[in-house]
Amino acid sequence: MKRSKALRSADEKIDRERLYAPLEAVRLAKDTTSTKFDATVEVAMRLGVDPRKADQMVRGTVNLPHGTGKTARVLVFATGDRAAAAEAAGADIVGSDELIDEVSKGRLDFDAVVATPDLMGKVGRLGRVLGPRGLMPNPKTGTVTPDVAKAVTDIKGGKIEFRVDKHSNLHFIIGKVSFGEQQLVENYAAALDEILRLKPSAAKGRYIKKAAVTTTMGPSIPLDSNRTRNLLVEDDAV
Repeated sequence: MKRSKALRSADEKIDRERLYAPLEAVRLAKDTTSTKFDATVEVAMRLGVDPRKADQMVRGTVNLPHGTGKTARVLVFATGDRAAAAEAAGADIVGSDELIDEVSKGRLDFDAVVATPDLMGKVGRLGRVLGPRGLMPNPKTGTVTPDVAKAVTDIKGGKIEFRVDKHSNLHFIIGKVSFGEQQLVENYAAALDEILRLKPSAAKGRYIKKAAVTTTMGPSIPLDSNRTRNLLVEDDAV
């Protein structure tokens, strides 16, 4: 595949023989972005787990201290007072039976889904629609809860969800190119702490095998995944 001149130029700034400290990596990510819009900054990791085994699944949520730079569109399945509370908290779409029917027919104008426990019997039928997109409500991630107002507030405030895929890869957002370097690193640190906390006891060997930072349509920057402390310090200052 032929790469653009801008991408080739950006790639030339990256030393593929080294692993960058988080502060250097986000600085380089900001420097090598070439989009006219405010690109998203993401981290990709390869974990030393076998996601086919239930005791090695890595899945969780974390509230990024500086948010994601994007206001998520939140859909809530609820009725009565809980539906009213969700709307008051800023939910974009709220409903029950009729809304479930709309989603089953292909409505997907939302980024996150929250449901009350009493409706999960009906919402569960949407697994084939929401599951592949990572949108299925789950008690483990706080998206199946009677306190839908708090769930909406958390998601709107920068809560992200991550889950290892079948190839043992993990992806998560840490912000936008317009964010300051310190903000991006602090968001990365918050996510990293939670991922380390969730390390399965059954996982053997090296837990984080590989990591990289990238921006929308930008080059991948090798990240030193062994650096878990002093993340705001560059290599030559450690």
